[in-house]
Amino acid sequence: MLQQVRDETGADLQVLSGADEARLTFLAARRWFGWSSGRLLCVDIGGGSLELATGIDEEPDAAISLPLGAGRMSRELPGNPPSRDDVRSLRKQVRSDIARIVRDLNRFGPPDHVVGTSKTIRSLARVLGAAPSAEGPYVPRRLVRSELADLVPRLATMTVEERAALPGVSAGRAHQLLAGAVVVESAMHLLDVEQLDLCPWALREGVILRRLDWLEA
Repeated sequence: MLQQVRDETGADLQVLSGADEARLTFLAARRWFGWSSGRLLCVDIGGGSLELATGIDEEPDAAISLPLGAGRMSRELPGNPPSRDDVRSLRKQVRSDIARIVRDLNRFGPPDHVVGTSKTIRSLARVLGAAPSAEGPYVPRRLVRSELADLVPRLATMTVEERAALPGVSAGRAHQLLAGAVVVESAMHLLDVEQLDLCPWALREGVILRRLDWLEA
């Protein structure tokens, strides 16, 4: 497909690795929150993968990508609503995968500030009462682990249509909200994170910032 785009348009597209996605998202979060935030731990969940990165500079000490995206994991929950066994199995799988890399993040020391990016995390925070996007990017928004842990079983009993009726959840994203919630809550639990401060910048802004840095060099 990349060759076809190159042949027909002349555009030489590049595919980012999961680790590069984590690094660029981390860069965006660092630029948004600034140096005063100290050691950052950045949690980002997309449709196909979960990215985790930690560091005290603009380049993280560790940048990890796991195939635990909200869309990908939703395939493990075929029912509408899914069965309890399927939800339980998904949680077990997700926690097992994340547990393998916890030491790789924790060996650099505890974070001073933990941030979350992505539409899934913003949607979950909105369901739990965070300010709507119409109030602007500078309004503090948080996702609290205890509240998310209470939300997961509620989402598990809802149909996709019922999830779509929740505040901040679009019809196109409702089907993957439960799986995304399971992944994010599992990551917060295993990393011993009580809350995520939401960052309005993510991968897109990281790509732009890196490009601007290259142009100014």
